[in-house]
Formats: sequence, C-alpha cells, structure tokens
Amino acid sequence: QVQLVESGGGLVQSWGSLRLSCAASGRTFTFSNYAMGWSRQAPGKEREFVAAISWSGGSTRLADSVKGRFTISRDNAKNMVYLQMNSLKPEDTAVYYCAATTGYYLPREVTHFTSWGQGTQVTVSS
Repeated sequence: QVQLVESGGGLVQSWGSLRLSCAASGRTFTFSNYAMGWSRQAPGKEREFVAAISWSGGSTRLADSVKGRFTISRDNAKNMVYLQMNSLKPEDTAVYYCAATTGYYLPREVTHFTSWGQGTQVTVSS
C-alpha cells in the first residue's frame, strides 16, 4: 500500500508558475517500482490525465493540453515526484492529484493508476 501526499498548490495569476510536489510512503513500499503521475479535476468535470513518468524517470508522457508548459520529474532517492507548471492558464484551475501504479510502464489514462493522493487545489486567475 502506498500513501501519497501532495503539496505546492495555490493561487497564481495567468502566465505564472507553480511546482507541485508529491511525497510517497508506505510500510512495504519501493518507490522505484511505481510509475507515477498527475491528474486533475475541475469543478463539474471528470478527472483527466495530465502527466506520467516511468519508474526510472527515463520516460514521460504529457497530455496535449499541457505539453510545452508542464514538466514531470521524480527523485527516487527522496520518494518524490514533481509537476512543474509554467505559463498557467485559467483553464488549468483544478484539484491536482498525485497517482501511482505498478501495472503500467508509462500510464496514459486516469484508469491506469491504482493509488491516489488527497489532492491539492490550483487556482489560476485571469
């Protein structure tokens, strides 16, 4: 079982930047066995895939809506995964969730993840 705790959300103006962090832990848990990722859910909308990173960090995947603006990375020595968000837009406003899975090398959908954090709110003002 893995526990995920997000941090770094907040209120930012359009074109601003935020860096989300996710700390992973667990009693019988090896972080480097997990592909990690981020998803988001805006009010009244379904949760959508944002980004994923393979267990080694050697491969990443980004949703088309965030390509060129967001970057996902991980530090296996610290059991951390990050989402650097630049050039933020009001449509990026959502609760952002950290997610993990051992079932996929590089997830591409929300349903590929099996563990979730509680989420952190990101609000982008125009």
